[in-house]
Amino acid sequence: MFELFEHQADVGVRGIGRSWEEAFQETAKALFSIMVRIERVKHVHPVRVQVRAPDLGALLVKFLNALLVARDKKGMVFSAFDVVLTQGKEDWALTCTARGEKLNVVRHEPGTEVKAASYSELVLKKTGAKEFLAQCIVDV
Repeated sequence: MFELFEHQADVGVRGIGRSWEEAFQETAKALFSIMVRIERVKHVHPVRVQVRAPDLGALLVKFLNALLVARDKKGMVFSAFDVVLTQGKEDWALTCTARGEKLNVVRHEPGTEVKAASYSELVLKKTGAKEFLAQCIVDV
């Protein structure tokens, strides 16, 4: 499940899942739902994204920003995300296969462009026995 929440001139993205991987996947869906009608994006072209960071919070921000770079470089939008997290001795690694297609302005109905994910209101917490929450603010 993903949610958006208001934040002055920017937008908050929140992902809730049964694992950190699922929470990150849902946060990515929230990110792209700001930019397009995500339910209209076909999962046809895979793009691999890899990032490393010293903690989960930094990893989330780097992950979302890496997806924005992939969007810009490839002219694509994404709607499905397969995330794998690995904790090392000194840092975390994330590998994601994002699936989507080239932006089609008629079908995808572009919304607000997202410039970057930020550390503002960054929260990563376990909210229940099997519920994980990941959120941050994105600059629009």
